[in-house]
Amino acid sequence: MPMSNILIVDDDIDIRNVLRLLLEERYHVAEAPDGPSAIAYLRENPDTDLVILDVMMPGMSGYETCDALREFSNAPVLFLTAKSAQSDRIS
Repeated sequence: MPMSNILIVDDDIDIRNVLRLLLEERYHVAEAPDGPSAIAYLRENPDTDLVILDVMMPGMSGYETCDALREFSNAPVLFLTAKSAQSDRIS
């Protein structure tokens, strides 16, 4: 059975490393440090099964990245955030 493909998008390399270490035994894991890199990766790898996406990134936020991904991909997105306000959770 082929491994599922997961893309981790976070500007913090330490967070990407931890997530990769936790996931790489069971999944094929790719990483992107920002929104534009994630968009380019998904265009080239449309078979991606899940995107783990940081909300707070410089330049292009996770929300903006997700909006751009939705123009050409239906891959599920799991948002990763340290925000805790109710309005942030609703967003």
